[in-house]
Amino acid sequence: MTTDSANEVVVTRNVWKIFGERADAAMEACLRANLSKAEVLDRFEAVVGVRDVSVSVGEGEIFCIMGLSGSGKSTLVRHINRLIEPTAGRILINGTDVGSLDLEPLRALRADKIGMVFQNMALLPHRTVRDNVAFALELRNVDAFTRTKVANDTIELVGLEGYGDRMPSELSGGMQQRVGLARAMAANPDILLMDEPFSALDPLIRRNLQDEFLALSKSMKKTTLFITHDLDEAIRMGSRIAIMKDGEIVQTGSPEVIVTEPADDYVSDFVAGISKLKLVYAHTVMQPVDQYRNRAGALTTLEGCPTAGPEDDLDTLVGLAVDQERPIVIMDDSTPIGVVTKDDLLRGIQGEA
Repeated sequence: MTTDSANEVVVTRNVWKIFGERADAAMEACLRANLSKAEVLDRFEAVVGVRDVSVSVGEGEIFCIMGLSGSGKSTLVRHINRLIEPTAGRILINGTDVGSLDLEPLRALRADKIGMVFQNMALLPHRTVRDNVAFALELRNVDAFTRTKVANDTIELVGLEGYGDRMPSELSGGMQQRVGLARAMAANPDILLMDEPFSALDPLIRRNLQDEFLALSKSMKKTTLFITHDLDEAIRMGSRIAIMKDGEIVQTGSPEVIVTEPADDYVSDFVAGISKLKLVYAHTVMQPVDQYRNRAGALTTLEGCPTAGPEDDLDTLVGLAVDQERPIVIMDDSTPIGVVTKDDLLRGIQGEA
């Protein structure tokens, strides 16, 4: 079985997970009568963890799944490597149906293709940093020389050079988090599953680790499913974001789409306090050149106006508009394609683009 696109690394198709002794009956009732999560709990004493979720994550993408506690985000990600068996639906990894794998191929998939990083690192307290990082390679029976070299290289990669002989108890929380990341990276997996890996850290350490992971991800092109309850983190980390509620995905899109085009009141409440200066781009707020020129009283010439590109954000445009009465011309190479006035900027900042 193959996926629909060669670039799809992780695909879930209509995945359901219902917990409880009467899960099958609850599943049937959901399909027949579209019961809510509360109705399933009341009638079947069963809990809907994941409800008909279909997502596709591309190669090298950081796909953020976010929601409040109990929304189903962590349950969903644990289906990817079959730590949890779905009640219904399929999970494909590089075209392979994970649910069809016998125990040994499943173990090989987990060991070779998927790395996991969680909020609780569960480092082995009696082993050094180096031995913790090399642990997955040890389980693969990689020789001692090779795993030591790989561990040392990975320790350096995450900024822990010189700490290889330390014990986990000698490290700060942020450093322990780096060890957990290094342990996952040392196995060189295609896919990283990260479940709130930075949520327990102080804000400054958290932001630094976010920066480091983004840099690592860009250089190593790992496909990542990143779970978080923090929209600021999701926006910062994700190329796309899926927002979950009661086991369902209520909206999926780029950070810009999530912030500027919320699908419902639930998403609107999430994004209400988010600054749009770094998330909304010129191509979203600009008006076409001809439309600008045809408006009553508009200048017919754009010569001498400040210019920007279609992918420049509102923060950049605001900087250009300061102490400037003329509009900003949006250029595609050498061709003017749009105009942004101060009114356009204000509407964009308010979320009315």
